[in-house]
Amino acid sequence: MSEFFLELFSEEIPSSLQRNLRENLLDSFNKLFNEKFISHKKSSSYSTPNRLIIVFEGIQKQVVLRSEETKGPNINAPEVALEGFMRSNNISKKDLFKKITDKGEFYFFKTKSKKLNVHDLLEEFVPLVLQKIQWKKSMKWGEFDLNWGRPLKSILALFDKKKLTFDFHHLSSSNSTFIDKEFEEQKKIFNDFKEYSNFFKKMNIIIDQKQRKDLIEKKLNEISNKKNIKIENNSKLLDEVVDLTDQPNVIICEFDRKFLNIPKEILIITMQYHQKYFPTFDKKGNITNEFLVVTNKQDKKGFIKLGNERVVEARLSDAEFFWEKDKSQNLVKRVSKLKSMNYFKGLGTYFDKVQRMRKIGGMLSDELLISKEKVELSASICKVDLVSELVGEFPELQGIMGGYFADEQGFEKEISIAISEQYLPIGLNSKVPKKPYSIALSLADKIDTLVGFFGINQKPTSSKDPFALRRLALGIIKIIIENKKDFKIRDLISYSSSLYMDQGFKFENKSLQKELSDFLMDRLKFYMKEEKIRHDIIQASTNYPSIDQSVVIFGKAKSLNKIINKQNGIDIISSYKRASNILDSELEKHNIELSNTTDPGIFKTDLEKILFKKINDLRKYFSSINKDENFEQSLTNLTEAKKVVFDFFDNVIVNEDDQTIKKNRLELIQMLCKTFDNYVNFSLIDSH
Repeated sequence: MSEFFLELFSEEIPSSLQRNLRENLLDSFNKLFNEKFISHKKSSSYSTPNRLIIVFEGIQKQVVLRSEETKGPNINAPEVALEGFMRSNNISKKDLFKKITDKGEFYFFKTKSKKLNVHDLLEEFVPLVLQKIQWKKSMKWGEFDLNWGRPLKSILALFDKKKLTFDFHHLSSSNSTFIDKEFEEQKKIFNDFKEYSNFFKKMNIIIDQKQRKDLIEKKLNEISNKKNIKIENNSKLLDEVVDLTDQPNVIICEFDRKFLNIPKEILIITMQYHQKYFPTFDKKGNITNEFLVVTNKQDKKGFIKLGNERVVEARLSDAEFFWEKDKSQNLVKRVSKLKSMNYFKGLGTYFDKVQRMRKIGGMLSDELLISKEKVELSASICKVDLVSELVGEFPELQGIMGGYFADEQGFEKEISIAISEQYLPIGLNSKVPKKPYSIALSLADKIDTLVGFFGINQKPTSSKDPFALRRLALGIIKIIIENKKDFKIRDLISYSSSLYMDQGFKFENKSLQKELSDFLMDRLKFYMKEEKIRHDIIQASTNYPSIDQSVVIFGKAKSLNKIINKQNGIDIISSYKRASNILDSELEKHNIELSNTTDPGIFKTDLEKILFKKINDLRKYFSSINKDENFEQSLTNLTEAKKVVFDFFDNVIVNEDDQTIKKNRLELIQMLCKTFDNYVNFSLIDSH
């Protein structure tokens, strides 16, 4: 059994591009092997900042191409078509035979089974696979026409310890690669992947990204335990530094303690996001002046440590200067500066936006039973941090810094917290605002944005969402569900739209309210799916309610999903399905029109009376429910109907000769089904 080994050596590839190519390249070669019937036992992909590697193990040296029938032109086609077919397949007329298909009679020929060398196949198809690789971002360089993530310098390609020979743009494949990524002077010949990986291992270069990750995690934990400090779990940052190194080492650095007086978010952003360092925290969760750096090589002389400390100190000095300057700038007086800051074309300035948010927030304050004046004040100043130099330098801190500025200037804590939380939640697993003023400000911001972008037809498509509107809509759903507080969303959409009109903005979208309501309902369905609620239950619970009832919709679906496969759930579904199946069958068979009225005066059996009473008890229960429905109790009540329902169907003949009696019994069954549908549309539930 043989091995296919490919290495692409280039200038340093960014982390995100590495991961993308690793996956795409492996998938592409797996697809090629499947198409060409090349079996293998194992396939792997690896990367370092400069090297992208593919390895396939346990490959046979030859593949057998089975004989196949190849369809040619219709027998009535012009002679020139037949000649072209024969020429392209290198056959003569004696190789052809006629065959009748459902589309007429055609010429065919049968290929002969043959053996092909995998070595030859790879020489032909490897460059074709490389040509089809899609990068998230690519570049051209020099006079070459190759689009690649970073300039490609060499291609090492081996099969069964022998060189694969092919050209790919300006490069020719070989059995060697550069062994010094910095100077690219010395090359070395390799015969297989084992020899290759052992060689680099001796140079302390780790080819396997999984091994690098394990090593980095181990070193981070060792330092953390030794120094009695904590490191926040940040898988994204860890994956990034793994792909930025091939000789990973971890060193501990520190900055001047005076910088601990500025907001911790500035420190975290500087280290974590800008410099790819790991901030550290004490046992109480307070940030310390120590940070961990994943370097690419040992720091025997301490130069790397010194360099990283200088970089952080310089950035924190700038941040400290901006912080001291910005925190004293009066927020209320700076609101007017938002007039010169465009929000979006067709939607005005940020000053326009905060005026709309003030009024939406005021409307929400009535539902939240909080001070309208405080909400309006929060909205007025919530975007002022956008004109600060600090947020200009650290745009990731918008909102957060606004909260700090408000706190420094003596605004009530509720207001400063609301400002700092206005953009939350920012993802599926993000923190959700819980305080009333935070809820009001966050919802006002998101509703205004969604209405504006839908109004000017800047809606997401199936493949693109450049303004992250799905995330915003999901944020609204999360706020509503996780605070167990429904809002009149449709009224808020309508009011928000009118505010734009009042400011003189014109909307092209005349179906805004319906489209946005449907969009939010789709996000609710997505949220329910992420909560592991069954698809049919999602459909059943969202079949007719509006987005104004999100908490109820979710609560019903969650409760039903919990019991659907238990005896209670089975009883409910079996009761409903037995009734609805009989009803649907009779109505379809006899084309009967029901009047939605049941006459208890013509009941002939006690079982009809008992079922009628049970239905009325259920209807009375559902009609008495206020906004705080106990969903478990509702399901229990529906469960308890099973015996009555089954007794009725087991002992009462629905298909009575007397048509009046028959119709009345069907009316009774319809009444039962509609009563069950007070909970969800059970007709959409899969009974299996």
